[in-house]
Amino acid sequence: MITSDICSFFKCIRHAWVKKKVPFVLTSRINSNFFSGVFFGLISFILLTYIDTKTNYYEPEENVLISENLTERLPNINNKIIHKVNEGENLSVIFEDKKVPLNTAYKIFNFDKDNILSGIKPNDLMEFNYLGDKLQSIEIIKDEVNSILISTDQEIFVKNIKKDIQKIKYIRKGVIDESFYKDALKIGIPDSIIMDFAYIFSWDVDFIFDIRKGDIFSVIYEIEYSNGSKISNGDIMFAKFINKNKTYVAQRFYDDDQGKQYFNESGDNIKKAFLRAPLDFAYISSHFNPNRMHPILHRIKAHNGVDYAAQRNTPVKASGDGTISFVGRKSGYGRTVEIKHGGNIKTLYAHLEKFKPKLKVGDKVKQGEVIAFVGDSGQATGTHLHFEFWQGLTRTDPVKVKLPSAKTINTNQLDEFRNLLTLSLKSLDEYNLLVNE
Repeated sequence: MITSDICSFFKCIRHAWVKKKVPFVLTSRINSNFFSGVFFGLISFILLTYIDTKTNYYEPEENVLISENLTERLPNINNKIIHKVNEGENLSVIFEDKKVPLNTAYKIFNFDKDNILSGIKPNDLMEFNYLGDKLQSIEIIKDEVNSILISTDQEIFVKNIKKDIQKIKYIRKGVIDESFYKDALKIGIPDSIIMDFAYIFSWDVDFIFDIRKGDIFSVIYEIEYSNGSKISNGDIMFAKFINKNKTYVAQRFYDDDQGKQYFNESGDNIKKAFLRAPLDFAYISSHFNPNRMHPILHRIKAHNGVDYAAQRNTPVKASGDGTISFVGRKSGYGRTVEIKHGGNIKTLYAHLEKFKPKLKVGDKVKQGEVIAFVGDSGQATGTHLHFEFWQGLTRTDPVKVKLPSAKTINTNQLDEFRNLLTLSLKSLDEYNLLVNE
């Protein structure tokens, strides 16, 4: 563009010279140096004027795309790998599989001064937390509340972590229409709380034989939460059951001597005591022995009870309060009585001569009450009582088993217990007023 303009300019000058017909002679006489200076000065002036003019002239802008090869820096991303501990695995194997640096693994084991990591077991969950490709921490989740934190960042440490637990109190009241279990579920009582309720009162109420339509149940219980999420169903704090117009109350209380127990309004333990021996004036003729040689069958056959030698027709007493669950003959046991007690406990009395008159299934019996008489029915070599003590589905040695406590509240804590009971009854009354409005 500039070149063509300059060429045009020189053409104009040439034309002017020609038109004016300047004599060649005249021009030749002019000093060549002078002419050169003037000529170049003129040219410079024109060029400067032209460039300034062009500079201040705005031509339409063009969009120009500039392409560069840039290496973009991506931010480090948090990444998590979850591993479930399998049978036979140890931390060394797991660390190697998850490519934990040997130096880091060594430091972890070295800093575990309290052997916290030794408690890891199958089915524990392990969370490997990374920032980019750098391992930041490892969390070993034991349950909903407890975990082990291993820091592998700047500072390496191993410590137990326990989440904060919040206990929320719930109150529910219901009336039995179909069954205790179904009716309790209908009003939102958790399954485990229903079972605990039945267990607490099982010493006084048989939930198979005693339940009647119209019975009323009330319960105050706890639900455990952590960070807004439910962790588990807690304990029953207070329970009340009206069965056949008889009222039963159970207040949770932490006794200094017995730990957590449930007591009635009088401060008596809900649990009932048991007689170690269900008859008087007897001695043990055969102990509990899982490897005993049977005296009649002449082969190894477990003896899952205790034999008390006694004269025929010696009175046999109920070992504890309960409900008769069986009366009749049982193969080698002969005449047998079974009593269902609270706490999933059952006692069995065998080789009897006869039963108490009119004794039948469903009858309530008290501790020490006569239920039968010693004999030798069934596979017996002489008159004696065969006595068994069942805990769930397991037969245990009646002589050595730790029997349930039936102690009353520590007298030094009686006022504290009464205050707590008053608060529970007040809470229940307030709830009843609220739901009846």
